[in-house]
Amino acid sequence: MLAMFKSIPTHMVSLPVMDYKGQKLAEQIFQGIILVSAVIGFVYGLFIQQFGWTVYIMLAGFTVSCLLTLPPWPMYRKNPLSWQPAVPETSGEIRDKPQESQSQKKKKHK
Repeated sequence: MLAMFKSIPTHMVSLPVMDYKGQKLAEQIFQGIILVSAVIGFVYGLFIQQFGWTVYIMLAGFTVSCLLTLPPWPMYRKNPLSWQPAVPETSGEIRDKPQESQSQKKKKHK
């Protein structure tokens, strides 16, 4: 059980973040757990006629879903983005956007 928590990074230099597919998976897991706990809580609370149990079950589902989806677990970091290499800038040189020619501007306005 402790080995699972050791996979969470603790250093502040460069924390790994979820990739886009990991964010989608985390959102789906979060919504699924909330939905299931809401249905179970509602049915159980209706059955025993205690609204408090509905709230407790919902809070338990929310807590479990937060523990599963908020930390950057390794299952959410399987598809990292491949960034382009950095372009070194020369000192004193300012890059401007290329200017459009007059004929291109006229075509856009028509």
